[in-house]
Amino acid sequence: METTTPTATAEREAIESVPKGLFVAGQWRPTEATMPVEDPSTGEVLCEVADASPAEAMPALDAAAAAQADWARTTPRERSEILSRAFELMIAETERLALIMTLEMGKPLAESRGEVAYAAEFLRWFAEEAVRIDGGYMTAPGGGSRFLVTKQPVGVSLMITPWNFPLAMGTRKIGPAIAAGCTSVIKPAAQTPLCTLAFAELLTRAGLPDGVVNVVTTGQADQVMSPLILDPRSRKLSFTGSTGVGKHLLELCAKTVMRTSMELGGNAPFLVFEDADLDAAVDGAMLAKMRNIGQACTAANRILVHRDVAEQFAEKMAARMASLPMGRGTEDGVVVGPLIDDRAVAKVTGLVADATERGATVHLGGSAHEGPGHFYPATVLTDVPPEAEMAHTEIFGPVAAITPFDTEEEAIALANDTPYGLVSYAFTQDLARGIRVGEGLEAGMVGLNLGVVSNPAAPFGGIKESGLGREGGFLGIDEFLETKYIGIRV
Repeated sequence: METTTPTATAEREAIESVPKGLFVAGQWRPTEATMPVEDPSTGEVLCEVADASPAEAMPALDAAAAAQADWARTTPRERSEILSRAFELMIAETERLALIMTLEMGKPLAESRGEVAYAAEFLRWFAEEAVRIDGGYMTAPGGGSRFLVTKQPVGVSLMITPWNFPLAMGTRKIGPAIAAGCTSVIKPAAQTPLCTLAFAELLTRAGLPDGVVNVVTTGQADQVMSPLILDPRSRKLSFTGSTGVGKHLLELCAKTVMRTSMELGGNAPFLVFEDADLDAAVDGAMLAKMRNIGQACTAANRILVHRDVAEQFAEKMAARMASLPMGRGTEDGVVVGPLIDDRAVAKVTGLVADATERGATVHLGGSAHEGPGHFYPATVLTDVPPEAEMAHTEIFGPVAAITPFDTEEEAIALANDTPYGLVSYAFTQDLARGIRVGEGLEAGMVGLNLGVVSNPAAPFGGIKESGLGREGGFLGIDEFLETKYIGIRV
């Protein structure tokens, strides 16, 4: 696809096309206060959106609760067709949605277009799953009765999405909720509310009834969401974000024994064995490390390379990273866009400084770019010691941290030395080793000779402190369904 840098007029029109209020019961509502949405590549304010107070947010839950019974009674085919229309609209509006995403989040336009396609696929997948919700029927082992097993919507669902994938994380939650017959209230991240607001408007054009999806934007996340979580009408919480916030939300959910899905932090190890195809491994590492400028829970946080090939791998990685143009995401050819804000830059800067103080060597980059904007260049570190802070903390930036290992057992032990278990990667040409390592890695997902594991048709989720439940795949819709057993006397 031939691309050009969007004009200032095109940028302005894209932002102006997005409603800025709360979306409640099919209506756009203003709030007393507003909050700014910034362009992270310049620090300039793009627009102001509604900043809901707890009192202003509660009507969204009222609307979802009022719509739940009627929505649960709709036919699976009707829900499927709404999602299919939403899929078609999203694909048709790829350029507008991608530009909105790049402006509010910073990722290059090529990646934003990819995310729009990825986000839309969740709508298509769950449109197909809506008509395949099933149950069971059997004779009691002792006779005299029959067991009828059915699945019903869990009910009003609350959703909290992060800033790093502002459209896909919404469709990954809203898609299965709609398919299952659940109404919802979604709170997008304060930094990136525009994609969710645009998606809500798109759903109305797809024919979604009023009140089925409601959107609350706010800069007071805890104060606004806590009353909604504690309200007994809310029966499900789906959250994507940090483990610390997830633990706090689980404590709140325990008070009403609310159903939860938690996609939390990660610390992904990327293992390269001595028999790996190094060019393929570098390709995989570039995908696993640099997707979304490294701001992904699936990002390769620790690159563990066998000592025999560590130097060669590092040279290849540094050469590839050095070739990546950095700049504003709207500029043609840019690969490394800005980080989300100044705090993100400060965090990456501190982690790199800590690693170098502990003996790591900087092969590329290593210092923040002067403004305007929140930029940090592609960076490669070698000999990063296991005790470095970045070995235990998500970097969330374009820093490849390489640590050598000597044996397969050591590699697995280093990989598993973390409370997190979202995704792991391993590159080897030995099938038996691949199976051993894949089974030995403590993670909910493993990429074997594969640098990207995310796929709407696959179950996404982690173990340990990386979360609960799965999103996507055949399991994704089950998170929004309750199983009911009906015993029948015969």
